[in-house]
Formats: sequence, C-alpha cells, structure tokens
Amino acid sequence: MNPVLWALVSSGAFGLSDFVGGAASRRAPALQIVLISYPVSAALIVLLACIVGGEPTLESLVWGAASGAVMAAAMWSFYWALAHGPMSVVSPLTAVIVTILPVSVGILQGERNSVVAMVGVAVAIVAVLLVSKEPRRTESDGRRMTLRILLVTAAAGFAFGFSFIFTGQIASGTGLWPLVAARSTATVVILAAAVASRQVRPPRGIALAGAVTVGALDVVANTAMLFAFQEGTLSLGSAVIALYPAVTVILAICILRERVAWWQTLGLVLAAASVFVISINS
Repeated sequence: MNPVLWALVSSGAFGLSDFVGGAASRRAPALQIVLISYPVSAALIVLLACIVGGEPTLESLVWGAASGAVMAAAMWSFYWALAHGPMSVVSPLTAVIVTILPVSVGILQGERNSVVAMVGVAVAIVAVLLVSKEPRRTESDGRRMTLRILLVTAAAGFAFGFSFIFTGQIASGTGLWPLVAARSTATVVILAAAVASRQVRPPRGIALAGAVTVGALDVVANTAMLFAFQEGTLSLGSAVIALYPAVTVILAICILRERVAWWQTLGLVLAAASVFVISINS
C-alpha cells in the first residue's frame, strides 16, 4: 500500500480514538480509560504479531519499548494539561510540536523530499494549528496558561513527537513485535501511574466499552503508522498522521452536531489540500 494511504489510515484511527476516548472520559477519569485501553491494545498486538510474523531484533525491540514509554508519558502529561489549562491553547500547541518535531528530525536524517511535497508539509502544519485550536472559553472557566501548564504541554508535544520518531527507527522485516514491546512498556508505565495515584479501579458500562474500543483503534493506528514509516519517509508520514485532529473535528460535526469556528473550517480545507499535495509527490 502507498505510504500516504497507510498514514491516512493511522491518522483516521488516531482521530477516531480521540473522539471515542474523549466521550468515555466524560464518564470516567482519563487514566482509568487508558488503564483498560493499553492492556487491550497490548493483547491484540500480540495476536496480530503472531499472524504477521517477522524476525524482531534487539534494536527494533528497544526502539519499540522507547516509543511506548514516551507515548505513555505523553498521554499522562497531555490529559493533565487539558484538565488544568485552557484547551484552546494546550491542544494546538501540542499538535504543532507533534507535527514539526518528527518532520525536522526526518530532514536532519537526510530525507530528501520534493519542494512541492515540503509545501504540503507546511500546509499540514498550518492545518493542524487551525483545526486543533478551539474557540476561546469563557472567563468563568478560570483556566489560565501558567508557566507550569505551558511546560507540561510542551513536554506532551515532544513526547508524542519522539514516539513517532522512535517508531520511525524500527527496521522493516521485524514484524509487529516492536509494537508488542511498545504497548507492553506503555502498559507497565500506566499501571504504575494508576497505582501511584490510587486510580486502579476500572471504568464501567459505556466508559468501559469506550476504553476497549480505544484499545482496538490504537492497534490500527500504530500498525498503520509503522508501515507508513517503513514504506515512506518519517517527515511526510508524520505530517499526514498528525492531521488526526481534523478527523476528530469532522466526527464532532457529523455525530454531535457541534459547530466549528471559521478557522477550523479553513483548517479542514487545508488538511485535505496538504494530503493531496503530499500524496502526488511521494
């Protein structure tokens, strides 16, 4: 499959996962959702890895474990920042860092893309910024961007970005076993965090179903991301995958009938344009 198509599948799964996870988090604490979704993801990845096959190397397993560890840290810090800071600032800042960091690393590693493709990447960065920036909350919300929240937000963005980068270092032919290492490591980190914060009780009902769904979507997202990076480049693949906030916004419009700001609409148009430009030049 074309690497851009793999990246689109990954982006779609990440966006749908955020939508479902966000809905589930309204019924249970975010950490409780991840406490279920990560073990589910790990179990499904093991089954899928047995089917796909491949010969993992120690290096690929280390990269996978590193990716899982920073992804768990990213989720923890991102949810904390959303809970304590203004979402209209936290979300776009995180998304832009997630886009720019792996693209920059890919270029520094010697990836050579056409000028037109890089224009598509630039458009994607703008699209992510516009789509993920929510309308400003009212003053009664009482949430301000303090230095601490800013630092945690930046840490979340860099952690997400490094998760992309580490996944991009996994060599082809190793199958999905590096992802097994990633999700196993992430599960251990989340379990430790849950025990430390005394939130080991799992969610129930609809929240539990949502957490299981998020775990399944996580498998699709990360598997497609791995293939996108192995068959294409880190810089172009990560730019397309980072458009996942657009998917979440589209779902909110279609399912929840939410209204969006004009800049978000413009962001959706730019997102589609960036994918088209990148796809015809990759």
